[in-house]
Amino acid sequence: MGRLIEPEPTSMASRAALYLRVSTGRQAESDLSLPDQRRQMEAYCAGKGWTLGEAFVEPGNTATDDKRPSFQAMIEAALTKPAPFDVILVHSFSRFFRDQFQFEFYIRKLAKNGVRLVSITQELGDDPMSAMMRKIMALFDEYQSRENAKHTLRAMKENARQGFWNGSRPPLGYRVYVAEQRGAKLKKKLEIDPISAEKVRLIYRLALYGADGSGPMGFKSIAAYLNDREIRTRDGGKFGLDAIHQILHRPSYMGEHHFNRTDHKLKKRKPDAEHVICAVPAIVTREEFQAVQDSLHLRSWKQTHPNHVTSRVLLGGIAFCGKCGGAMTLRTGHSSTGLRYRYYTCSTKARQGPAGCEGITVREEKLDAAVVEHLERRLLHPERLEVLLGNLIDKRGEWIDRRRAHVIELRQRATQAATKLKRLYEAVEDGLASTDDQDLKDRMRELAIIRDDARADADRAEAAIEKLGPMLTPEILGRFAEAAKERLRGENGAYRREHVRAVAQRVEVISKHEIKIMGNRTDLLRTLAASAGEHTAVLGVRSFKPKWRTRHDSNV
Repeated sequence: MGRLIEPEPTSMASRAALYLRVSTGRQAESDLSLPDQRRQMEAYCAGKGWTLGEAFVEPGNTATDDKRPSFQAMIEAALTKPAPFDVILVHSFSRFFRDQFQFEFYIRKLAKNGVRLVSITQELGDDPMSAMMRKIMALFDEYQSRENAKHTLRAMKENARQGFWNGSRPPLGYRVYVAEQRGAKLKKKLEIDPISAEKVRLIYRLALYGADGSGPMGFKSIAAYLNDREIRTRDGGKFGLDAIHQILHRPSYMGEHHFNRTDHKLKKRKPDAEHVICAVPAIVTREEFQAVQDSLHLRSWKQTHPNHVTSRVLLGGIAFCGKCGGAMTLRTGHSSTGLRYRYYTCSTKARQGPAGCEGITVREEKLDAAVVEHLERRLLHPERLEVLLGNLIDKRGEWIDRRRAHVIELRQRATQAATKLKRLYEAVEDGLASTDDQDLKDRMRELAIIRDDARADADRAEAAIEKLGPMLTPEILGRFAEAAKERLRGENGAYRREHVRAVAQRVEVISKHEIKIMGNRTDLLRTLAASAGEHTAVLGVRSFKPKWRTRHDSNV
């Protein structure tokens, strides 16, 4: 006669919490792995005679770290006194953790509160041999996880090299579309979203030129400008400093999206050699992007010391030693007759002596006068200006053509949205659709937003074209030059200093008889227009290398 097999006594472990996890959101959406795990765990508990407790489900989270909401909720419950369960049941140890150190850390933490971890596919006891086997399994799971991550990253990098989008949310100004299908796999790319792209272009224009001739604007000013005019982010929120910072530093906008740029675990930027460039449509030109980077670099506190911003010294912050490249600082001294005078001297020599740099020392009034005289006599001459600014003036027509083409694109998008919206209205009027349908309401609202945003962006783009001043002629350049000369001769020291800095960004003192003055043509044109109280189109962009002081005959 056979013996009846009774369930395992429940005194040791009668309550079990279930932990179910899949690695990706796609696995969770497929609804395959999670139900299968639950079914096997429930059967296992029934065989053991355990009472089923709460199930903690983790859809689409990796087990390489503990930043998992359901995992943390389970650990928090397990560490309460008394714990609501005695066992945490998993399908395999890899579902719990794929990091050997963290795995053992949480195992010991749970054990202190009388909670065990049990795998239904990897049953082990409590003896030393079982503990060693558990550690080996955890170590192998960690190795396998890293290998899988390595192969996945390699595939994603190759995907990016071919110009395909690897997922994630696209940057503002872009949208995702299906480019092709390979088997069951949809290969996606980025395309420009005309409406949001105009916001990006506006932000770059504000960073380079400002609004209405105000000059380059910083992050805070740009955010305030956009928010005051009800220009919102993609989610309908207000722009903040971080959003502006990301937009102005993201190389995607010049057509180069950097994949594998950041180590998300360490929150650090990876070396450039590890980046993969994914080609995307450019929203701004490469020159415009570089111009913004140069402008931000020059305005950075690391580049220009805050003391130079408020200094009354005419060449403070822009005068440099031509021998060592160190800044020229202002010092005072006394002549043999007892008169007190001020002079520029090499800061490297002042700190380190002749061993650091043989140094150059020039009287303040002589260097200031030489710079101002040269700017008046050689640079601010209509014929010279026409040669220097010719390339910028030639770009005016190109810029206008691009802007007009963009306006046409925005108008077409607004018309398409308005046409679709009209059809929906007609369907409602004819009784073919009901306004009680929430999906219909959402679609009508979406189309109305697209229509209104496209019209507003087109109006702003047209207004920018209309604000262009007259074509630059020798007569206009002459008027600009005379106005700028008056500013340089002005009695207001602070205003005069700012004007000099706007025209000349760097003064290198080669010797007591030779200096080199450098600047960029865009700033020169902008300064001339502001001096004459007129607006004009600064259609060129800043060059990283100053251009208008490239010949020896330009040196004093």
